[in-house]
Amino acid sequence: MVREQYISSTDDSGAPTPVTDSIYKIGIYGWRKRCLYLFVLLLIIILVVNFGLTIWILRVMWFNTEGMGYLQVKEDGVRLEGESEFLFPLYAEEIDSREDSALLVHSTDNVTLNARNANGDVTGSVSVGPSQVNAFGQHFTVSSSDKNLFYADNKEAVVGTGKLRVTGPQGALFEHSVETPVVKAEPLRDLRLESPTRFLSMEAPKGVHVKAMAGNIDAESSLDVILHSTEGL
Repeated sequence: MVREQYISSTDDSGAPTPVTDSIYKIGIYGWRKRCLYLFVLLLIIILVVNFGLTIWILRVMWFNTEGMGYLQVKEDGVRLEGESEFLFPLYAEEIDSREDSALLVHSTDNVTLNARNANGDVTGSVSVGPSQVNAFGQHFTVSSSDKNLFYADNKEAVVGTGKLRVTGPQGALFEHSVETPVVKAEPLRDLRLESPTRFLSMEAPKGVHVKAMAGNIDAESSLDVILHSTEGL
Protein backbone atom coordinates (compact mmCIF):
# COMPACT_ATOMS: atom_id res chain seq x y z
CA MET A 1 0.00 0.00 0.00
CA VAL A 2 1.41 3.33 -1.01
CA ARG A 3 0.51 6.63 0.54
CA GLU A 4 1.71 9.85 -1.07
CA GLN A 5 2.32 13.02 0.94
CA TYR A 6 2.82 16.40 -0.62
CA ILE A 7 5.14 18.86 1.12
CA SER A 8 5.29 22.46 -0.06
CA SER A 9 8.64 24.13 -0.67
CA THR A 10 9.71 27.46 -2.18
CA ASP A 11 11.99 27.89 -5.11
CA ASP A 12 14.28 30.84 -5.94
CA SER A 13 11.36 32.91 -7.20
CA GLY A 14 9.55 32.51 -3.89
CA ALA A 15 6.63 30.47 -5.33
CA PRO A 16 5.71 27.33 -3.35
CA THR A 17 6.43 24.07 -5.18
CA PRO A 18 4.82 20.78 -4.01
CA VAL A 19 7.27 17.92 -3.29
CA THR A 20 5.96 14.34 -3.48
CA ASP A 21 7.04 12.03 -0.63
CA SER A 22 5.97 8.38 -1.17
CA ILE A 23 5.68 6.17 2.01
CA TYR A 24 5.55 2.33 1.44
CA LYS A 25 4.04 0.14 4.19
CA ILE A 26 5.03 -3.59 4.08
CA GLY A 27 2.66 -6.18 5.72
CA ILE A 28 -0.46 -8.33 5.40
CA TYR A 29 -3.75 -6.62 5.76
CA GLY A 30 -7.37 -7.41 5.17
CA TRP A 31 -8.56 -10.91 4.31
CA ARG A 32 -5.00 -12.20 3.95
CA LYS A 33 -4.34 -11.42 7.58
CA ARG A 34 -7.52 -13.18 8.70
CA CYS A 35 -6.63 -16.29 6.62
CA LEU A 36 -3.17 -16.39 8.23
CA TYR A 37 -4.65 -16.24 11.72
CA LEU A 38 -7.13 -18.98 10.80
CA PHE A 39 -4.32 -21.22 9.48
CA VAL A 40 -2.28 -20.73 12.66
CA LEU A 41 -5.36 -21.54 14.75
CA LEU A 42 -6.02 -24.74 12.79
CA LEU A 43 -2.37 -25.75 13.17
CA ILE A 44 -2.54 -25.28 16.93
CA ILE A 45 -5.76 -27.34 17.10
CA ILE A 46 -4.14 -30.17 15.11
CA LEU A 47 -1.09 -30.17 17.37
CA VAL A 48 -3.28 -30.31 20.48
CA VAL A 49 -5.36 -33.18 19.06
CA ASN A 50 -2.24 -35.15 18.08
CA PHE A 51 -0.74 -34.63 21.51
CA GLY A 52 -3.97 -35.79 23.15
CA LEU A 53 -4.14 -38.90 20.94
CA THR A 54 -0.52 -39.71 21.75
CA ILE A 55 -1.20 -39.51 25.49
CA TRP A 56 -4.33 -41.66 25.05
CA ILE A 57 -2.44 -44.34 23.10
CA LEU A 58 0.32 -44.41 25.71
CA ARG A 59 -2.24 -44.91 28.48
CA VAL A 60 -4.29 -47.53 26.63
CA MET A 61 -1.27 -49.59 25.49
CA TRP A 62 0.36 -49.32 28.93
CA PHE A 63 3.72 -48.14 27.69
CA ASN A 64 6.41 -48.06 30.34
CA THR A 65 10.18 -48.11 30.60
CA GLU A 66 10.34 -51.92 30.31
CA GLY A 67 7.96 -52.41 27.40
CA MET A 68 4.26 -52.27 26.64
CA GLY A 69 1.75 -53.56 29.18
CA TYR A 70 2.36 -57.25 29.86
CA LEU A 71 5.01 -57.26 27.12
CA GLN A 72 8.47 -56.69 28.58
CA VAL A 73 11.65 -56.36 26.56
CA LYS A 74 14.58 -58.12 28.24
CA GLU A 75 18.22 -58.55 27.28
CA ASP A 76 17.66 -62.21 26.36
CA GLY A 77 14.34 -61.73 24.55
CA VAL A 78 10.73 -60.68 25.07
CA ARG A 79 8.60 -61.72 28.05
CA LEU A 80 4.81 -61.75 27.80
CA GLU A 81 2.54 -62.30 30.78
CA GLY A 82 -0.98 -63.71 30.54
CA GLU A 83 -2.82 -64.91 27.43
CA SER A 84 -1.96 -63.53 24.00
CA GLU A 85 -3.70 -63.69 20.64
CA PHE A 86 -1.71 -63.52 17.39
CA LEU A 87 -3.58 -62.66 14.20
CA PHE A 88 -0.60 -63.26 11.92
CA PRO A 89 2.35 -65.71 11.88
CA LEU A 90 4.78 -65.55 14.80
CA TYR A 91 8.49 -65.89 14.06
CA ALA A 92 10.68 -66.85 17.01
CA GLU A 93 13.82 -68.84 17.71
CA GLU A 94 12.64 -70.20 21.04
CA ILE A 95 9.35 -70.09 23.01
CA ASP A 96 9.43 -70.95 26.72
CA SER A 97 6.79 -70.92 29.42
CA ARG A 98 7.20 -69.94 33.03
CA GLU A 99 8.83 -72.45 35.34
CA ASP A 100 5.61 -72.96 37.32
CA SER A 101 3.18 -73.22 34.39
CA ALA A 102 2.69 -75.14 31.14
CA LEU A 103 2.86 -73.74 27.62
CA LEU A 104 -0.55 -73.85 25.91
CA VAL A 105 -0.98 -73.17 22.18
CA HIS A 106 -4.64 -72.95 21.15
CA SER A 107 -6.33 -72.28 17.83
CA THR A 108 -9.90 -72.60 16.54
CA ASP A 109 -8.67 -74.21 13.31
CA ASN A 110 -5.19 -75.72 13.57
CA VAL A 111 -1.73 -75.08 14.97
CA THR A 112 1.20 -75.30 12.54
CA LEU A 113 4.90 -75.13 13.41
CA ASN A 114 7.30 -74.62 10.50
CA ALA A 115 11.11 -74.70 10.40
CA ARG A 116 12.83 -72.96 7.49
CA ASN A 117 16.36 -72.86 6.16
CA ALA A 118 18.37 -69.81 5.12
CA ASN A 119 16.56 -69.69 1.76
CA GLY A 120 13.13 -69.62 3.39
CA ASP A 121 12.19 -73.18 2.36
CA VAL A 122 10.22 -75.30 4.83
CA THR A 123 12.44 -78.14 6.08
CA GLY A 124 10.17 -79.40 8.86
CA SER A 125 6.54 -78.92 9.81
CA VAL A 126 4.08 -80.12 12.45
CA SER A 127 0.38 -79.38 12.01
CA VAL A 128 -2.23 -80.21 14.65
CA GLY A 129 -5.75 -80.05 13.24
CA PRO A 130 -9.23 -80.83 14.60
CA SER A 131 -9.08 -84.49 13.52
CA GLN A 132 -5.47 -85.32 12.62
CA VAL A 133 -1.82 -84.51 13.22
CA ASN A 134 0.55 -84.16 10.27
CA ALA A 135 4.35 -84.09 10.55
CA PHE A 136 6.81 -83.39 7.76
CA GLY A 137 10.57 -83.67 7.92
CA GLN A 138 13.60 -85.68 6.90
CA HIS A 139 13.72 -87.48 10.27
CA PHE A 140 11.23 -88.04 13.08
CA THR A 141 12.66 -88.69 16.54
CA VAL A 142 11.05 -89.23 19.94
CA SER A 143 13.57 -89.28 22.76
CA SER A 144 13.71 -89.26 26.54
CA SER A 145 16.35 -87.71 28.73
CA ASP A 146 18.85 -90.54 28.16
CA LYS A 147 18.02 -92.35 24.88
CA ASN A 148 15.98 -92.34 21.69
CA LEU A 149 12.55 -93.94 22.00
CA PHE A 150 11.53 -93.84 18.35
CA TYR A 151 13.27 -92.91 15.11
CA ALA A 152 11.89 -92.93 11.57
CA ASP A 153 13.02 -91.76 8.14
CA ASN A 154 12.30 -92.73 4.54
CA LYS A 155 14.30 -95.97 4.93
CA GLU A 156 13.44 -97.44 8.33
CA ALA A 157 11.67 -96.99 11.65
CA VAL A 158 13.51 -97.88 14.85
CA VAL A 159 11.90 -98.44 18.26
CA GLY A 160 14.48 -97.75 20.94
CA THR A 161 12.50 -98.95 23.96
CA GLY A 162 12.95 -102.36 25.49
CA LYS A 163 9.43 -103.45 24.48
CA LEU A 164 6.91 -102.52 21.78
CA ARG A 165 3.38 -103.40 22.91
CA VAL A 166 0.41 -103.65 20.53
CA THR A 167 -2.92 -103.81 22.38
CA GLY A 168 -5.36 -103.79 19.45
CA PRO A 169 -7.71 -106.79 19.10
CA GLN A 170 -6.57 -107.37 15.50
CA GLY A 171 -2.88 -107.25 16.41
CA ALA A 172 -0.34 -105.61 14.11
CA LEU A 173 -0.26 -105.73 10.30
CA PHE A 174 3.08 -105.45 8.49
CA GLU A 175 3.29 -105.17 4.72
CA HIS A 176 7.01 -105.97 4.65
CA SER A 177 9.58 -107.69 6.83
CA VAL A 178 9.95 -107.13 10.57
CA GLU A 179 13.27 -107.40 12.39
CA THR A 180 13.06 -108.06 16.13
CA PRO A 181 14.82 -110.36 18.62
CA VAL A 182 11.65 -111.52 20.44
CA VAL A 183 7.97 -111.88 19.54
CA LYS A 184 5.70 -112.92 22.42
CA ALA A 185 2.12 -112.60 23.59
CA GLU A 186 0.76 -111.27 26.86
CA PRO A 187 0.47 -113.71 29.75
CA LEU A 188 -2.45 -116.19 29.40
CA ARG A 189 -2.97 -115.23 25.75
CA ASP A 190 -2.14 -117.02 22.49
CA LEU A 191 0.46 -115.83 20.01
CA ARG A 192 -0.54 -116.11 16.36
CA LEU A 193 1.67 -115.42 13.35
CA GLU A 194 -0.21 -115.77 10.07
CA SER A 195 -0.16 -114.78 6.42
CA PRO A 196 -3.65 -115.10 4.87
CA THR A 197 -2.66 -115.16 1.17
CA ARG A 198 1.12 -115.65 1.04
CA PHE A 199 3.78 -117.55 2.96
CA LEU A 200 5.22 -116.87 6.40
CA SER A 201 8.99 -117.05 6.79
CA MET A 202 11.12 -116.74 9.93
CA GLU A 203 14.89 -116.38 9.60
CA ALA A 204 17.75 -115.74 12.02
CA PRO A 205 21.55 -115.94 11.67
CA LYS A 206 21.87 -118.04 14.85
CA GLY A 207 18.64 -120.01 14.77
CA VAL A 208 14.91 -119.60 15.40
CA HIS A 209 13.63 -120.68 18.82
CA VAL A 210 9.89 -121.37 19.21
CA LYS A 211 8.72 -122.15 22.74
CA ALA A 212 5.36 -122.44 24.51
CA MET A 213 5.67 -122.25 28.29
CA ALA A 214 2.13 -123.56 28.95
CA GLY A 215 0.29 -124.92 25.93
CA ASN A 216 0.74 -126.33 22.46
CA ILE A 217 2.50 -125.18 19.31
CA ASP A 218 0.34 -125.46 16.19
CA ALA A 219 1.53 -124.93 12.61
CA GLU A 220 -1.17 -124.90 9.90
CA SER A 221 -0.77 -124.47 6.16
CA SER A 222 -2.91 -125.04 3.07
CA LEU A 223 0.01 -126.85 1.39
CA ASP A 224 3.32 -127.85 2.98
CA VAL A 225 5.12 -126.90 6.17
CA ILE A 226 8.86 -126.72 5.40
CA LEU A 227 11.61 -126.64 8.02
CA HIS A 228 14.99 -125.99 6.43
CA SER A 229 18.41 -126.04 8.09
CA THR A 230 21.71 -125.28 6.38
CA GLU A 231 23.79 -127.08 9.02
CA GLY A 232 22.68 -129.94 11.23
CA LEU A 233 19.24 -131.49 11.59
